Amino acid sequence: MSINIIRIAERWYVEKSARTGTLIDTTARTTAELIADRAAIDLAVAGEEADLPTGGLQAPVTAPCRVVAQMTNFVSHIKDSGLDPETVPLTFFRKTSHSISGPTDDIVKPSHVRFLDYEVEVGLVIGKDLPVGTTLTQEDIADHVAALVVTNDVSARDLQLPKTQFFEAKSYPTFTPVGPRLVVLEPGDWERFEDLRLQLWVNGEVRQDAVVADDMLYKPLEALQGLARFQPLSTGDLVLTGTPGGTALKAPPKPVEIIGALLPPAVKWKAFFKAQARNTSYLADGDLVEIHVATPDGKLDLGRQRTTVRHERATAR
Repeated sequence: MSINIIRIAERWYVEKSARTGTLIDTTARTTAELIADRAAIDLAVAGEEADLPTGGLQAPVTAPCRVVAQMTNFVSHIKDSGLDPETVPLTFFRKTSHSISGPTDDIVKPSHVRFLDYEVEVGLVIGKDLPVGTTLTQEDIADHVAALVVTNDVSARDLQLPKTQFFEAKSYPTFTPVGPRLVVLEPGDWERFEDLRLQLWVNGEVRQDAVVADDMLYKPLEALQGLARFQPLSTGDLVLTGTPGGTALKAPPKPVEIIGALLPPAVKWKAFFKAQARNTSYLADGDLVEIHVATPDGKLDLGRQRTTVRHERATAR
């Protein structure tokens, strides 16, 4: 059975109930160091539980680390984006680890960003180094993925689209809320990955809801095999595996898209974002974003993330 680990005030605990757990007796300051100290984790699993300390949960994945994400990797999201799942390749982008924040921290929209979007994702936490050229198979993938986490790939769409790159639009501070739990996988747990159900609510309204087996295009084995061709990964790195449909951003109808392609870029994007201004699904100041990822039987439960959106106010110059 998986081991649920949380982080409070820079200390790690094995979570045993909503209010109780066992302190992990470790000097580990980073996720990578914690994964390496498996003996301390095992001792905590067997140890007596006590009340957990009060205070805010911290992200169970620590920076600095690599944050690599898959792009358009759920069929429903691919269709929402106006693309054909049969022709979408395996693609990746990077985010800064500076964007990682805790599972109850505010999501802060910079004052110059207009359209803030959400994306529930499952994060793979690397447990064993993957140098370039590593051969990975279904039999040994569980040796390289130590844990799973729930993440939100927050996106500034008005920066992402006109610039045709993701790095800036997805890398502002608080744009990668992670946790609450680091779900350390035990033998047999990896086989349940495809049973995971990803759900996201905004102010109690369901926006995203999908099961990995039904919707994910490129599964983790294919993703890590693809990364191993060019991108080394180290223990503690985070790989995001894509999001289902239901984000605020959706492709315009085909006739509108065809007409837009004929316009100069500046005119096209001005018209597009004028239309997006009428879209009430983008995150507003004070919105509560809740995320939950788990198998139906709860055997793997990555926990429920609750974050509030705060709009940064522009300062007069």
